[in-house]
Amino acid sequence: MNKNQRRHSTVHALYELLSSMRFAIGLLTILAIASVIGTVLKQNEPYPNYAFEFGQFWFQAFERLGLFDVYHSGWFLTILAFLVLSTTLCVLRNGPGFIKQMRSFREKASDGSLAAMAHSTAFTAEQADPQRLYGYLQAQGFRWRETERGSGVRLIAAKKGAAGKLGYFFAHIALIVICVGGLIDGNLPLKLAEMAGRIVPETRDIPQSQIPAASRLSTANLSFRGNVNIAEGKSADVTFLNSGNGYLVQELPFIVSLKKFHVDYYSNGMPKLFASDIVVTDKATGKRTEATVKVNHPLIVDGVAIYQSSFGDGGSPLRFSAWNLAAPQAAPVPLAGVSMSSQPLRANGKDYTLEFGELRVFNIENIGKPDAADPTLRQRMQDAREVKHEKSLRNFGPSVSFKLRDAQGQAVEYLHYMAPIEQDGAQYLMAGMRRTPAEPFQYLRLPLDDDMKLDRFMRLYAALRDPALYDEAAARAASKAQQGGVIDAKLARQFGDSVKGVLQRFSDNGFAGLEKFLDERVPADKRQAVAQTYIKILQGAVIDVMAVADEKAGAKPLAADAAHYRFLLDGLVAASGLHDYGAPVFLQLDGFDQVQSSGLQLTRSPGKILVYLGSVLLVLGIVLMFYVRELRLWIRLDGRHLRVAMTSNRHNRDLDTDFQRHVDAIQHLTRGA
Repeated sequence: MNKNQRRHSTVHALYELLSSMRFAIGLLTILAIASVIGTVLKQNEPYPNYAFEFGQFWFQAFERLGLFDVYHSGWFLTILAFLVLSTTLCVLRNGPGFIKQMRSFREKASDGSLAAMAHSTAFTAEQADPQRLYGYLQAQGFRWRETERGSGVRLIAAKKGAAGKLGYFFAHIALIVICVGGLIDGNLPLKLAEMAGRIVPETRDIPQSQIPAASRLSTANLSFRGNVNIAEGKSADVTFLNSGNGYLVQELPFIVSLKKFHVDYYSNGMPKLFASDIVVTDKATGKRTEATVKVNHPLIVDGVAIYQSSFGDGGSPLRFSAWNLAAPQAAPVPLAGVSMSSQPLRANGKDYTLEFGELRVFNIENIGKPDAADPTLRQRMQDAREVKHEKSLRNFGPSVSFKLRDAQGQAVEYLHYMAPIEQDGAQYLMAGMRRTPAEPFQYLRLPLDDDMKLDRFMRLYAALRDPALYDEAAARAASKAQQGGVIDAKLARQFGDSVKGVLQRFSDNGFAGLEKFLDERVPADKRQAVAQTYIKILQGAVIDVMAVADEKAGAKPLAADAAHYRFLLDGLVAASGLHDYGAPVFLQLDGFDQVQSSGLQLTRSPGKILVYLGSVLLVLGIVLMFYVRELRLWIRLDGRHLRVAMTSNRHNRDLDTDFQRHVDAIQHLTRGA
């Protein structure tokens, strides 16, 4: 075999492979599996989300496979391209034969082949008038051709249902059209530009105006799907596309402005309906289009569909009362801020940066009855996503998150609720804190006084931290103990010293300070008994500490009842927790002016028209292939001898019935008058 013959043989073998059905089915199988993955695995999320969910090993494996953006991955688009090629070659290879079969009447069928057919019968015809047979065939929907053979033999070849063969073409062309639509919406030119290095995703968090041209896409970009958040009264003329571990900026042919965002809620605070009143201004002509975009009701402008996808905080002015935790006896200082922004903060001679997060007007939490694995409200609030018990949803009202970053760049994240939260008849202000995003929030419950304020708790907290008040508080505690007959006069001073010691150690580090002292100074076998004694002393002394603090402040004394005693005990727990709070100030959210933002998804997908067209063609092809049956009927006339034969592309019970019906009708027509 010479070189040209080998080349011809190789090309022919490749052509046979690409145009074969098994190759196309193999590609379709891979695409089906990829589509399942793309449906199950959420696509186009930021890469840190995937790394956090799957871990570094599986994240890297999935990234190499392109599973985070299956429908735009290089291998998926390559398979689509090969499927288009394979199906096209298959049509070109087999199409002429199908067309030939559709046009052929098989009028050259031999007598022997007609007699050998499964549905064939011969009988004597008394009067075989061809015109009557033609009329019958026409009435039954057949088309026919007649041929004359030697010795007066005449053969009528009829057929109907040849359009069923069109199903083959429609189904294959539909597959080609759908794949071409997928290639268009998969933006193959953009993928090639990225591979060539002409388009480079931006990975830095920089202002949109500073993003280089290599990370920008013009308005002529073939296809895109991006997201943008617009605050009320603001506009946007670009959208952002996730691209691997970075993003691209897609220029829009128009400017989108958000006039007003609307949201309705169910009685439990869950969102029921949200919509955006937007104005779209064409950059070239200045034409304005006003519309209300709702979920599943997009606005289409210049081939770009604008969908309502989400909503959030658009930068709301916030009002706080800043309590200086180093001097809690002082009145709080008003502090203003704006959500989704940052600002400097100077407290106790140190510089910090306040980085405000999102303002949430509604916070829906599950407060169902806990089981053994989830015993406290605090644990339930640490992870509202965890479901271990019967749901009981409750709206905890507005909250704001923020980070306090020191001069060294270390940050602690906080989540503060504005509305008081009731637990067992008492009112608390909830504040969460965590040092890393991977940790759950640890919550403080700051008790509120009778006026629903923090003033009395802050007064108690300041008194617990002020050694100058310990002597008077200890003297009062010793006097009450002596009057109650618990101690005599000789032990009064010793008891007072014990009270001051407990208060001092509690002031150092709360309950953890007492525990550390016991671990260092008290033998293990006596530690529990001493700890119980210290707790009793502290729980009794807090009454006197509060009384001294109120007296110094000229405030009305606290009523001596169970409810107010619980306030004092809750105050001890909160004061202990503030040692781990990690901030020099406590920001109490007093009010806000809500500014909402709308999350819009902007999509240009010209290929979807082809996909819709291909889907129609596919349905039509399937209907033709499975529901249109091709029938071929031969009538051979030889004087008074007549033979009827019939075939179909599908042999079923109906074929037997139809054959007998046609034979009976033809016998009746040729029986004679």
